Parts: sequence; structure tokens; C-alpha cells
Amino acid sequence: MTPPHDTEALLAKATRGDTAALAAVLEELGPRVHARIESRIGPHLRSSLDADDVMQVTYLEAVLRISRFGSGGVSGFQAWLTRLAENNLIDAIRALEAARRPDPSKRVTAGPRNGHESMMALIDVLSGSLTTPSRHAAKGEAISHMEHALRLLPSDYERVIRLYDLDGKSIEEVSKELGRSEGAVFMLRARAHDRLREAMGPAGNFFSQQA
Repeated sequence: MTPPHDTEALLAKATRGDTAALAAVLEELGPRVHARIESRIGPHLRSSLDADDVMQVTYLEAVLRISRFGSGGVSGFQAWLTRLAENNLIDAIRALEAARRPDPSKRVTAGPRNGHESMMALIDVLSGSLTTPSRHAAKGEAISHMEHALRLLPSDYERVIRLYDLDGKSIEEVSKELGRSEGAVFMLRARAHDRLREAMGPAGNFFSQQA
């Protein structure tokens, strides 16, 4: 079905940074993506995840990443939005399944730590194992850089990282505090880690080059 001309015009405005136009495009196309996602959530997941959860994170990602949408008009945008939603759904399902068989080594805060230790553990998770003496010597610099990067994130992304990764709260506690399902929390965390990596940039940006 050929999209209305005004939808194409709105999308053109959206790609130039018009947030009201983007909201209008999402309002029109979102329900189609929602229906596709809803059909892929099995009954065994519905107590922890629903299509609304997926779409909330997907809309936020669309706002944050609209500049990365290339071309293809309305049909191309719908396909792009669908991929965002499907990736969010996949991450949520994987995290929910992993939560049923937790691996303590995968948790940033696996035991009592002070704030700096939690920060450095999260940096290791985001950028790979960083254990050279020069990097340990520069931990104050790295922590300062991460604090700055965290403040650049959308508030929900910052909160989920601080609560789950840095404070070490359980998924149940974070879910209750954020007022979101467990699946939504895991989706937020996955995307928050992506955006935090981008905000921090390469490891060389926050580790001293001198030993």
C-alpha cells in the first residue's frame, strides 16, 4: 500500500530533526510494528514482557538514532523501526532466559563493592577486560569520564545502569523502582549499555596513555 504523501513529507522533516514530525510518523507506523511484535511473544513470556514494553524502548531508540536512518521512504522507515523492535525483543528474551540460570561472573556487582569498584567493573564489561597497570593507575580518570557519559544518557537509561549495574539491585527491585516489567528493564539495560559505549568512545579517551 502506497503511504500518503503527507507521511512521506513528515518523514523527511523527521530525518532533518523535527521531533514533532517524527512523533507523528511513529504514531502512524508504530501500531503495525506493535502487532508484529505481539505475535512473537509466547504465553510463557507474557508475565514478564509485553509488546508495549518493546515499543516504548523502540520509540526511544528511534528518537535517539533517527540520524542513522538512511533512505527508503516510509516503507524503509517501517522496516528500520521493525528491526529496532525485533532486536529489543531478542535482547529481552535472552536476558529473561539467562536470568533463570544466572552466571555470577556476568553481573557487574557480584558482591560488596564501593562505588569506584562498581564503576571500574562496568567499564570492564563495556570495553572488555582492561587489566594493565597503566589502566588501573588511571581509574580516577576513567570513572570521571564514565560519570560524565552517564549524565548524557536519557534518564531511564542512566537510572537502569545506576540501579542494576552500579548499586547491584536485583531485577525485581529495579523493575519495581522503575515501574516497568522485568523484560522492559533488561531491554533498557541492553540499549543503555550500547549508548554508554558510544558516549564514552574508545578506551583511549578515558585511560591515560602514560603508565
